[in-house]
Amino acid sequence: MTPQDDDNSAGAQTPPSRRSGKRRSGEHGHVPVMARRIIESLRPALSNPTVAQPVFVDATLGAGGHTELILREFGSVRVIGIDRDAAALDIAATRLADFGNRITFHQARFDELPAVLAEAGADRIDAALFDLGVSSMQLDQTDRGFAYAVDAPLDMRMNPEAGPTAADVLNTYSHGDIARILREYGDERFAGKIASAIVREREREPFTTSARLVELLYATIPAATRRTGGHPAKRTFQALRVEVNGELEALRQALPGVLASLRVGGRVAMMSYQSLEDTIVKREFALRTTSTSPPGLPVELPGTAPRFRLVTRGAERPDQQELDTNPRSAPVRVRVIERIAEEEVR
Repeated sequence: MTPQDDDNSAGAQTPPSRRSGKRRSGEHGHVPVMARRIIESLRPALSNPTVAQPVFVDATLGAGGHTELILREFGSVRVIGIDRDAAALDIAATRLADFGNRITFHQARFDELPAVLAEAGADRIDAALFDLGVSSMQLDQTDRGFAYAVDAPLDMRMNPEAGPTAADVLNTYSHGDIARILREYGDERFAGKIASAIVREREREPFTTSARLVELLYATIPAATRRTGGHPAKRTFQALRVEVNGELEALRQALPGVLASLRVGGRVAMMSYQSLEDTIVKREFALRTTSTSPPGLPVELPGTAPRFRLVTRGAERPDQQELDTNPRSAPVRVRVIERIAEEEVR
């Protein structure tokens, strides 16, 4: 996956109102982010000698880059691949066809993990990967509307068969709700001003394509900010995508489910590309790795010891070699957690 935050085209400071294009499905250009680091982080869980067939969940399968490496590296691992995007599942299924029944594919949101595991007949798992945000494949499929560098329909749905589009948000939400979304999900300084411009312009003509929205942002955001703050559309497009796909709420709901499914020694790796995602992951991991004994006691009370430990101290970032190979990895933050004990039965 990769964030909308990064400027996803050369010459990004020029409005893309005259550009258009559609990349063929196989030309998604997917380069797995921090692939070797992810493999090494999950290796103890996926090479446990006491488990005959470890189960790995790729909760954001995308084009299947990370999963392909996992399947090649660990010959006995079984994979449960999840993605809400049917097009992504089709691409991954073609890419991973040689692995046969070692992988099953499930169209679902990752917060539906318990139901997916039941469908796959897996009560416990050994490792999971969440590569959050919009994928490189989705950015490169320009007709999906994720990228602001090319004119396309304002869709932004990761599952194009379900839910409202970005155009629906722009054309039907109140001024207050649009401003809130831009401020909370995009950290946009000019959220109120942009919301006013959107409401005014949609009365003239509803929004349908990205170019018109980008041109509005160029006209609304002060020139001094445009010169120093990166592409003027990046924050608005991120905010709309997060709203359309319910990304943060899905993440909040998914974390307890995946952690509950881990067997002892199992690990979960989370790859976040924006601070809102990383904050949710950081808080959940801190909660799970902290004793619940009252502070100041000489010994830990029975049943209060943490059931998880942090594998990473803080968030790991890409090194220079990774950045040189895959510039879209720049914003990523990786956190890994391991189950060290079962929950106490009361």
